[in-house]
Amino acid sequence: MTFVLVVDDDAAIRRTLSINLRAREYDVETAGDGRSALQIVAERMPDVILLDLGLPDIDGVNVLKRLRTFTQVPVIVVSARSEPDDKVEALDLGADDFITKPFSIEELLARIRVSTRRSGSDGPPLRLELGDLVLDITESQATRAGESIHLTPLEWKIVETLARKRGRLVRQGELLQTVWGPGFERQTNYLRVHLASIRRKLEVDPGKPVHFITDPGIGYRFEP
Repeated sequence: MTFVLVVDDDAAIRRTLSINLRAREYDVETAGDGRSALQIVAERMPDVILLDLGLPDIDGVNVLKRLRTFTQVPVIVVSARSEPDDKVEALDLGADDFITKPFSIEELLARIRVSTRRSGSDGPPLRLELGDLVLDITESQATRAGESIHLTPLEWKIVETLARKRGRLVRQGELLQTVWGPGFERQTNYLRVHLASIRRKLEVDPGKPVHFITDPGIGYRFEP
């Protein structure tokens, strides 16, 4: 399920986008200001961000600048600003797309689909069968005995990073930088929280994991 972060100071727009996106089976979170948006990104990396430029605390341009210091997550600027200079500045700073308000929801959905396709995994297809647990890394699908298991986009990024280096130690700093981006190498609490959730969902006995192994103080390994 694609995770979309909507950043806009207009509560009506946040509500409208949230309703429309959820109706089309997107996972949606909203933020009304730049600081809240950056905090959400730090805790749970979205698959795509819809970013308004006219925010009440940190201007959207500066939010974009900060994002591009640590992540290449697709950013679609959604703004009432329509001057060519505004569009050029946003695109030069790393925005993937720019759509002007008012807009049709169908056009926005098309742009989201394009942005997420561009940012898809470049790794080779990977599907693992571990007893009755099947992890289709390429398609972000997990099942146990045929029953679907839901993982968040961020959990999938962790699982994929470990699974593509299966059997090898992935150090905490490397995993944090791969999943969250530069600047997060010391946020080891993020890993503890998310690995605990992954084990609850994917391990038969989360207290005695056999696939997602911790090397205390060093890193993590995925054992098929």
